[in-house]
Amino acid sequence: MVAPELVERVIARALARGGDLGELYAEDRHGFSVTLDDGRVEDPRAGAERGASVRVVRGEASYFGHVDGTDEASLMKVADSVAQAVRGDERRPAALGAVRVAQGHPVTERPQGVAAARKAELLRECDERARTAGAEVAQVSVGYMEERRLVEVFNSDGLAAADDRTRVRLSAQVVARRNGASGPRVETGTDTRGGHAGFELLSGDPGAVAESAARKALTLLDAVDAPSGRLPVVVGNGFGGVLLHEAVGHGLEADAVQKRASVYAGKLGQQLAAPSVTAYDDGRRTGEWGSDGIDDEGTPTRRTTVIEDGCLTSYLYDLVRARADGVESTGNGRRQSFRHLPVPRMTNTYFAPGEATPEELIAGVQRGLYAVSFGGGQVEPATGDFVFGVSEGYLIEGGRVTAPVRGATLVGNGLEALRAVDGIAGDLRIATGYCGKAGQTVPAGVGQPHVRLAELTVGGTG
Repeated sequence: MVAPELVERVIARALARGGDLGELYAEDRHGFSVTLDDGRVEDPRAGAERGASVRVVRGEASYFGHVDGTDEASLMKVADSVAQAVRGDERRPAALGAVRVAQGHPVTERPQGVAAARKAELLRECDERARTAGAEVAQVSVGYMEERRLVEVFNSDGLAAADDRTRVRLSAQVVARRNGASGPRVETGTDTRGGHAGFELLSGDPGAVAESAARKALTLLDAVDAPSGRLPVVVGNGFGGVLLHEAVGHGLEADAVQKRASVYAGKLGQQLAAPSVTAYDDGRRTGEWGSDGIDDEGTPTRRTTVIEDGCLTSYLYDLVRARADGVESTGNGRRQSFRHLPVPRMTNTYFAPGEATPEELIAGVQRGLYAVSFGGGQVEPATGDFVFGVSEGYLIEGGRVTAPVRGATLVGNGLEALRAVDGIAGDLRIATGYCGKAGQTVPAGVGQPHVRLAELTVGGTG
């Protein structure tokens, strides 16, 4: 997208008044989305944009500007603007190396080449599947989105890297309604399928996504009040990984650690969980929603072991925080777009699979909660304290899953939750989510196998 000769001039101009690192980030983005609500296909949107940003890092400070377009005049103007904010002596950048194109994720069918009518038909299929799940299905909303981002990153150390990123996602939300003597009861179920892949991701029974959402909503119509107290909890795979992502993962991001705003600061090498517990952040995992070939600073993504045999082994770094700690970036410098600064962010974060089965974990609980997935929640990274709402949960009685429950919350602390893990199954699944931080939103894979916690505080209505 940007000629190497122009890149070198832009970075040199940005460093005219000094800096430890100069960077040019360029992006070409194309997207399409469409929704179906109450049987009507609505709001098809297609868009494209191209832009770039220039950053100069000096010490702990970052000087940043962005511009729509990648023409020479615009890039030189934003480089001048950034340079004016720096106070120091000119730094000469290293010569650029050859552009290193990241190893891409397989894309068999480019979504841009699929007719919009075919995508709309997919939504209608989902609507029909959800409504045939039960007469009490009252409302169905289905959404489809696709995005392709062509990214180039260059810096004054001579780095030149590029990545071609395609994502597809299908989501469904189903509302079920039942009229009773005490008034109407309304419940909601959701499900998604997505990945760093092409339209082929949806070739295998996409209607199952809507059917799953409908099943959840219909099941919750029979839910009883959730129990309360200190109880064993089995957390489901897939979306159950929100607990690890929020209660542990954000506290491992190096910006929070360096500000001493994380409960995990200063705990590298400490035993935080049982020896059976290992956890990863893996930005290279093939086809997953949070994966890329490089991060948004040009560092190749990788699998970082954050907990190994129960010991905390690594934080998650971008280039700036890695330099401050004298370590390598872990490939976690991510940004929403060229309009944003990169910051340390998770990619796909999950517990390593264990050897148990979900049935064995549940069989070991006399009375407890099976938390399949979570809704909203709050976490305080400085203390590790959290509160999560359980969007789909069930009672465990006598080692068996029995009635669905409503109104359950999990209240605890990240360190406490890690210590409480006493069983991990082998059924790893990673679900699709969006993670918000620093005013930015990026795709993040949330997942895990089934995990059992020996005891956690459950807030309920029963």
